[in-house]
Amino acid sequence: MFGLVRREMLQALVFLHERNIIHRDIKSDNVLVGQNGEIKMTDFGFCAQLTPEKSQRQTMVGTPYWMAPELIGRKDYGPEVDIWSLGIMALEMKDGEPPYLHEDQVRALYLIVTRGKPPIKNHDKLSPEFRDFLDRCLEVEKTKRASAAVMIQHPFLNKARPLVDLQRLVEETKQATKRLSD
Repeated sequence: MFGLVRREMLQALVFLHERNIIHRDIKSDNVLVGQNGEIKMTDFGFCAQLTPEKSQRQTMVGTPYWMAPELIGRKDYGPEVDIWSLGIMALEMKDGEPPYLHEDQVRALYLIVTRGKPPIKNHDKLSPEFRDFLDRCLEVEKTKRASAAVMIQHPFLNKARPLVDLQRLVEETKQATKRLSD
């Protein structure tokens, strides 16, 4: 199901990025599953509208553990920061938490800037497609990081389950919850 969530989030990012909007706070807390199994991106409080006059940002906003190195360093950045955060969210979904969560926030920011791509637990046990997906999202050099439009075509997402499978799980959960409350 995790591939499904990433695919749906990438579709939302393609939509935003085509409109020159960057989210700047992609993380699992900002993903909701609706009653019918649809995936929704939420919390647009840190969004920024890019314009021809201001096609890059430099402000440091977002949630520290998911921030891209260039955002932390207050270097020029654009939509590529959302792709980094999506890669961190993929690690969060795989491991149950983002890298450096047990570090103080300031130390985590330091590690992200100095180490770049975080260590990936059980890297050798991941499928080649998932490893490549993570590598493309967590490319430290922002100009080499793939865009949402490119990432939505990634072979890893071809293995994602159809949305109807999530809809079925939501319905089963609703029925189980109803049985427990009766």
